[in-house]
Amino acid sequence: MQNKIIDFSKYSSLKIGPEIEVKVLEYEDTFTNGHFLIGGANNLLVSNNPPPLAILGKDFDFMRLEENSVVVGCATKTGRLLSFAKKNNLANFEFVAKLPGTIGGMLAMNAGVKAYEVFNIIDEIKIDDKWVKKEDIEYGYRFAKLGGVATEVKFKLEYGYDDKLKEELLALRDNQPSEPSAGSFFKNPDGDYAGRLIEAVGLKGKQIGNMAFSQMHANFLINLGAGTYEEAIELTNLAKKLVFEEFGVLLKEEVKVI
Repeated sequence: MQNKIIDFSKYSSLKIGPEIEVKVLEYEDTFTNGHFLIGGANNLLVSNNPPPLAILGKDFDFMRLEENSVVVGCATKTGRLLSFAKKNNLANFEFVAKLPGTIGGMLAMNAGVKAYEVFNIIDEIKIDDKWVKKEDIEYGYRFAKLGGVATEVKFKLEYGYDDKLKEELLALRDNQPSEPSAGSFFKNPDGDYAGRLIEAVGLKGKQIGNMAFSQMHANFLINLGAGTYEEAIELTNLAKKLVFEEFGVLLKEEVKVI
């Protein structure tokens, strides 16, 4: 198993984290228990002392068409999958436009846009070298309990790429800030929106150090430049405290904090 150095202050979408050694997993490797598997670090807030980390290598960066499936390696970037879908006139992948990161990261978060979620189009996931049916995996809004290391996924094969649908879904994301962020920081509570609650307690635009809740979208934690893990945690804990005191709602992180 090879190692590589990753500087998370450059690699992660939040631009926060140390420069550390990460294990790279290829086909011939046995995954080491106790390591946290990362993808593109687009949904991570990394501390200065994270657990041991690992990442899938180039062996898991592939796409191919089979008789009834689209088989994709979990190290594949979402942008490559979208291009592959358009080139091959594949339906159901339009929603991955502008969803950053890797396919493995999408699986772990059941990522999506509105009603379009990745688990809607999955047949099976290869976890710890065994194919597991979607029905045997516990998943829901922005979570999936994979129970191991996901390396490949089989999507349902349907034809009919819809560029108009892609543009409609992209329009839903036009209110997102351009500063470094990890997307929506908190999950939306049932019947409500985390952004509305954060704004309602006066934290839209609130800044601590170089971290802030965006003026454009209150549920986006943004890095204004050289923001730190400690500043991010202080700000998000403040949001959880004030929202719970005002509304009795406990905000739950969508972003993985490690």
